[in-house]
Amino acid sequence: MAARPKLYYFRGRGRMESIRWLLAAAGEEFEEEFLETREQYEKLQKDGRLLFGQVPLVEMDGMVLTQTRAILSYLAAKYNFYGKDLKERVRMDMYIDGTQVLMMMIIMAPFKFPEEKQETLASIMQKAKTRYLPAFEKILNDHGEDFLVGNKFSWADIQLLEAILMMEERSASVLSDFPLLKVVMNVKNFPVFSAFKALLPGKAKLTHLSLLLLPLGPTR
Repeated sequence: MAARPKLYYFRGRGRMESIRWLLAAAGEEFEEEFLETREQYEKLQKDGRLLFGQVPLVEMDGMVLTQTRAILSYLAAKYNFYGKDLKERVRMDMYIDGTQVLMMMIIMAPFKFPEEKQETLASIMQKAKTRYLPAFEKILNDHGEDFLVGNKFSWADIQLLEAILMMEERSASVLSDFPLLKVVMNVKNFPVFSAFKALLPGKAKLTHLSLLLLPLGPTR
């Protein structure tokens, strides 16, 4: 029996969260080692397991994987979430890149000075509702399917669902003007949501990276 993937990251969502979502969507159980001391992080560096001195780090299939995009691409291809041909993949890449830009804005907002946080988040939500969500609503409308690409659940859908949940944590009505997204991107339609929760039995809810008290090293 193959070993479960093992994930190394801080006790937070951050860049590891999308990796967790893909593994959960595939029904793949995984283990996590949270980096809670500087010694843990330095040991990974000393052992040569952090190629560029950054986490996330994933051990699976006999490999030590770093760099978020590389890990996500591998998982998407391995579990058949990455389209049937190059044309589908390039469309997914466009949608995923756009989604990740939005997600990183949300993730980094809490690092602003306290007096800037609310204004920054309001600006991000405005961009989401005037730039990003209209684009995805149009994609669904033009495609005529319940998926962003092709006729099956893909990495692009998983990434967008994660982003929408992040936005709904800040504004529950964010999809009120986007009827297709509201229906298609309802978490109740996706077994990944239940699977993701099931893979974390007994664990405290993971916090946002911005809530961590012990920044140990860089992420990428």
